[in-house]
Amino acid sequence: MSQHRFNSFEEFWPYYIAEHSQSATRALHALGTTASVACALTLIEKNKPATFDYPLWSFIADYKMIGLMVSGKMDAEVERVLVDVELI
Repeated sequence: MSQHRFNSFEEFWPYYIAEHSQSATRALHALGTTASVACALTLIEKNKPATFDYPLWSFIADYKMIGLMVSGKMDAEVERVLVDVELI
């Protein structure tokens, strides 16, 4: 089975939202992302970051999601994406 390839961040964002539709998942992901950045900045263990299919878009999406969470707009974004986009 071939996996869908995204050609832009705008295409990737709805997929990312669907993967983070539960508030607990978003909270854990935000915590993990923040902790990993803190570790990278302090060079603890000098590990390389994990590889993703879309490393730049995932990084951007993490911080977009955190910004929406902090502003209290993330739940509305999840609803918008899940209603507007039919994901396979």
